Amino acid sequence: MSNSSDTINNHKDYLFPAVTMYYQEPLALERGEGMHVWDETGNKYLDCFGGVLTTSVGHANPIVVEAIVDQVKKIAHTSTLYANKPQSDLAQKLAEITPGKLEKSFFTNSGTEADETATMAAKLYTGRHEIITLRHSYSGRSAAAQSAGGHASWKLLPTQVPGYYHAPAPYCYRCPFKLTYPECDLACAKDMKELIETSTSRNIAGFMAEPILGVGGYITPPKEYFQEAVAIVRQYGGVFIADEVQTGWGRTGDKWFGIEHWNVEPDIITSAKGMANGSPIGWTIATPEVANKVGTLTFSTFGGNPVTMRAASATIEVIETENLVHNAKVVGDHLRVGLMGLQEKYDVIGDVRGMGLMQALEFVKDRKTKEPHPQAVLHVFEETKKRGVLIGKGGLYGNCIRIGPPLIASKDDMDELVTALDESLATL
Repeated sequence: MSNSSDTINNHKDYLFPAVTMYYQEPLALERGEGMHVWDETGNKYLDCFGGVLTTSVGHANPIVVEAIVDQVKKIAHTSTLYANKPQSDLAQKLAEITPGKLEKSFFTNSGTEADETATMAAKLYTGRHEIITLRHSYSGRSAAAQSAGGHASWKLLPTQVPGYYHAPAPYCYRCPFKLTYPECDLACAKDMKELIETSTSRNIAGFMAEPILGVGGYITPPKEYFQEAVAIVRQYGGVFIADEVQTGWGRTGDKWFGIEHWNVEPDIITSAKGMANGSPIGWTIATPEVANKVGTLTFSTFGGNPVTMRAASATIEVIETENLVHNAKVVGDHLRVGLMGLQEKYDVIGDVRGMGLMQALEFVKDRKTKEPHPQAVLHVFEETKKRGVLIGKGGLYGNCIRIGPPLIASKDDMDELVTALDESLATL
């Protein structure tokens, strides 16, 4: 059945062509409930990408919806020139649940803004201007964020903001040093020293990295990577920024934040996406020492918006009361078993990786050469859609399937996903 509609046609006619849509016949989604969404023609889909890991506690979650409606009825906007209780309450809660000595928050509207706030704070705190990021990373769509990112496909213009240097990603499946973990002795992390000594002035402001590289295809580092890399960065006077835009809020299982798996305390954390279950939000939290250096006036009109703050607090409440941080671990482990079974069955799957409810498949034409196979991803995309399941994609070569369902996902939901993938792969 065709999904062509006025909605889709108007999207094509009146939005920038850069606002691309998935699928040969794009979907116009009309409503959602829990783990499912419906398009304009009434077709039902199991949502296993959650609006890019954003619908963290399910579509139209009643507790989140009630909090939003209640706040809209009171006051919808104040600006940060006035204090508002939802913002102050949320900031206090975040200081309680974040790791280490993080205490002071700054709210914006997106992950892009959160990362820009973090790098600005790092520069003001250190008095330096050079920032290290990772190859295969993604930081957003602003000029600075595109300069920070490690994907040519996401750079609409040549590097626009100087001062960003890209370290090798801890991409074990495609190790840039052609080594194998653990015999590699963490060459990718130890190269941080070489990068600083050869490509920077040695006066670095900081290192910003995702605990698991999201757009990069859920590149998951060796467990010791961040301890080694961050130690080197701090030897040169830089701070560490953990970009938790995708990995935060229990996504990786049994921890609020992905960086907690790697035994490193960040100086700054950024997040967005799943923090408010779909309400636009950006968040940067830092230690008091770092935050207090951002003393000059800076302003975000919609940052700290009371409606969004209530949505975020309600989302965190649901995650806590329903123990979804642990659910992500249990259901994620169950999903991983199913994905590993598919890898054994289909040679096109070169790698399975991720943590919790953040799992990826990397497709290759040949397991020995590891030549990327993006065409297989596109084929499986169409086939899973026919079976009523929505998934995501990513990776530098477009050859990774990304799975990031709401944290309320059950084992049965993941079995349905794996079955749809299995049937789709069988048609290759």
